[in-house]
Amino acid sequence: MNILMALSQLEVTGAEVYAVEIGEKLIDRGHNLYFVSDTLTKKNRGKYIPLAFNKRNLFQRLDQIIKLIKIIKQNKIDVVHAHSRASAWSAEIACRLTKTPFITTVHGMQHISKHRKRKQPIGCGYAVCENIQRDLIETFDVDPAKIKVLRNGINLTKFEISKPPKNQKKVISIIGRLSGPKADITYNLLTNSIDLKKYKINIIGGKDIPERFNKFKDRVNFTGYIDNVYEFMANSDLIIGAGRVAMESLLMGRPTLAIGEAKEIGIIDMDTVSKALASNFGDVGDRTPHDFDWNFIRSEIDRGVELKQTPPEVTDLIGENFNIDKIVDALEKTYQREWVRVNKYEIPVIMYHRVIKNIDTESGKHGTYVTTDQFRDHMTILKEGGYIPITFEDLSQIPIYQRFEKKYIILTFDDGYIDNYTYAFPILKEFGFKAVIYLVSDRTYNKWDVDLTDEKTFMMMVLPMLEEMRDSDLIEFGGHTLSHPRLSELSDDEMKEEIFKDKENTEKKLNIRLNSFAYPYGNLDDRAKKLVSDAGYPYGVATDSGSYCLSDDLFEIRRIGIFPTITNFGYKRKIHGNYNFIKIKREKKMQRDVVSG
Repeated sequence: MNILMALSQLEVTGAEVYAVEIGEKLIDRGHNLYFVSDTLTKKNRGKYIPLAFNKRNLFQRLDQIIKLIKIIKQNKIDVVHAHSRASAWSAEIACRLTKTPFITTVHGMQHISKHRKRKQPIGCGYAVCENIQRDLIETFDVDPAKIKVLRNGINLTKFEISKPPKNQKKVISIIGRLSGPKADITYNLLTNSIDLKKYKINIIGGKDIPERFNKFKDRVNFTGYIDNVYEFMANSDLIIGAGRVAMESLLMGRPTLAIGEAKEIGIIDMDTVSKALASNFGDVGDRTPHDFDWNFIRSEIDRGVELKQTPPEVTDLIGENFNIDKIVDALEKTYQREWVRVNKYEIPVIMYHRVIKNIDTESGKHGTYVTTDQFRDHMTILKEGGYIPITFEDLSQIPIYQRFEKKYIILTFDDGYIDNYTYAFPILKEFGFKAVIYLVSDRTYNKWDVDLTDEKTFMMMVLPMLEEMRDSDLIEFGGHTLSHPRLSELSDDEMKEEIFKDKENTEKKLNIRLNSFAYPYGNLDDRAKKLVSDAGYPYGVATDSGSYCLSDDLFEIRRIGIFPTITNFGYKRKIHGNYNFIKIKREKKMQRDVVSG
């Protein structure tokens, strides 16, 4: 995908570090990254396009929107991800006008102005901590469904636990910019809470030293922005900072005092870490005024410099919350879901059961079939339409950013009837098309239908047929339970037996690995989805449940049923890629009608 990161800052910020680091990970995964911002300090492999978002009068805003539209069109941008309100205002409008998916990450409390509408440009939004999420909902009336918590991602491989330094004079490093509220925090720390004679002090950050700090120059080491900040961290007895500074310090195992623009947390341990996470380590509070307790901070500093390391359980918790690979996984799914939503297109997953030749002698009472003539027509429509049938194994090998470059489609067959071999397979071979067949491994005929509904007996495929299909490289097999029960009606043990034993049977019989599972009748619950995952399946397919976006829930993938009453025109509608959007919209309307009726 072509992804545009929009920032606005005049010096390096945590938002810039976050955007660049996830950008580098996205580039590693094959995406193309573009950055627009007033400045961009951090080195990266993306393309940087200067854009002065901090110029905010009406005419400047219009100019930004026009330039963004041009950038989006020229670079064929698939999704815009904004990381500041200044960039988000212009980016949201540009995205609306170009029909481009718009995502935001909110890194701090949003300013309230009497002269501006309270509506926030969120799109599909993430907050880096719980306090921001709560404030957006309570103060700006943001729909809770549109703002979730997704923390700043950190590349954990960059960090390892450092040995406690052996400094004769304890070293304290305060890390953060020397402008705005953070400068006030640093000034008050030096004035009210730190014994400058007792400790050696490093102030790391800030382009220039503000005049009021000049009186500290002979007692404090002002480094400015430096590249070897982690060396300073490793050699410090105590790190003081907020946001990303605190996270990285804790990942190195250094004792850390969290204090930010909003509040002081104190030394981070298991008693304070939850409060620290919710406030982004002191940077985000609430709307009530807060008076810093500088005496408490002084006592915490004196306590912190005597600690050897951060408790290991705290470091582990930070790693779990800020693992950049997990963050980028979530973002990739979001980018894809929003692309699918805006473009109203997703890879169709089609569901067949039987293919028959003679309706009078081969059809059953349920109508879960198509004729050979219909099936040939369907395959002809796919070929003439440029569709490429793939399997779930193929899908797993296609990067997200390439998923919509071709007209992929997945053809599935449930149960494993003998007519799949007799009639469907020759037609698939003729067209060179792939398909996925879900086998009921412990039945030789449709016993579940015969016993329950007095259906005719239809035989299942036998081993030589399955082996021939397997060896054709056109057919992928999937699991469909031992006996075709309604899974949600089973006990935990019964359900596990149906799913696990079925997979074992088919894999052993055909010497293959199964990639997907189909829930009989489309009947499932959370237990079934978990067991399918636990059994080692990467995918689970349903029938009339699941999201319009395939990757939203890989264990409840919605399928589109094909039956004998469907005309060729109807088939073309169902395979178009937007069918599930139409169907889900219709389902929601019917639900509303039932409630209101």
